Amino acid sequence: MPATPSGARGAIITGWGTALPDEIVTNVDLESKMDTDDAWIRDRTGIAQRHVGGTTAGLSTEAGRAAIEMSGVDPAEIDALVLATTTPDRMVPASASTVQNMLGLSCGAFDVNAACSGWVYALVTAHGLIAMGSEKVLVIGTDTLDRITDYTDRNTGILFGNGSGAALLEAVDGAGQMLGWDLDSLGEAESALFAEIGGFLQMEGREVFRRAVRLMADSATKALTSAGVSSDELALVVPHQANIRIISASLERLEIPMEKAAIVLDRTGNTSSASVPLALADALDAGRVGDGDLVLFVGFGAGMSAASAVVRWGADRGPALERPGRAGT
Repeated sequence: MPATPSGARGAIITGWGTALPDEIVTNVDLESKMDTDDAWIRDRTGIAQRHVGGTTAGLSTEAGRAAIEMSGVDPAEIDALVLATTTPDRMVPASASTVQNMLGLSCGAFDVNAACSGWVYALVTAHGLIAMGSEKVLVIGTDTLDRITDYTDRNTGILFGNGSGAALLEAVDGAGQMLGWDLDSLGEAESALFAEIGGFLQMEGREVFRRAVRLMADSATKALTSAGVSSDELALVVPHQANIRIISASLERLEIPMEKAAIVLDRTGNTSSASVPLALADALDAGRVGDGDLVLFVGFGAGMSAASAVVRWGADRGPALERPGRAGT
């Protein structure tokens, strides 16, 4: 994929927010449902607990509202809402429309389904909207995977949970944060991880692991190349929170130390589209990212999809942008 074109109008993230349901399912809770134990799950996945309950629209609204409030943006000024999810509340309409109404927005709203790569797909899409003239775009990643997870199946039930993460993007008079990106799909491998309509997630664990490590490393390398930076220049990597072994193996291929990774999967499990923004928000709230730091987002998921983006955090906002009928930022 190309680097962000020279002269294209960019964007910066000015607010973020998260939401997790109150109900927690620990590894110990799962011991009564399947042949497993806490130590086995922790060793193979790095997960200690996951959150269940809530709705995609409800969690998205909570995370989106927090991002809007942090940014200080008037909701009336938001031009688009992009919701990454594989678990919409209804077949029709898009859950983004429900979230739009719940947040009191008057703008375009649509869902993106790229599984666990979804939020990075949505982030790249939002930058495209801004390059074409949008001023402010809300990007949310949410999944309520408990609705499609069989918690008696040791192959999948130990992994998945619910959550939401959001970011508010604002246009800048300049290049903005994003330096390079990559979107990929390996459709011939889609049978490795899927759920039929009305059914539960089915996964070929070994095949997913093999594909995931290769896809994450390949996509990240493409994004770094298009951004014109090397892996050793990164201050932080925000990977999809699938499995600690997959993250470790992928970073090893990229020659990036695990100390640079943002990790929340021990507390959240695999939340699919929500995992990257949840991990990003956690790192930001902990003060792990400073102005000028290079950050890599990298994800993979069913499809098999992959997506990566390289941003330089805290890029100059530049002069206030205005357009007829809109207040400046």
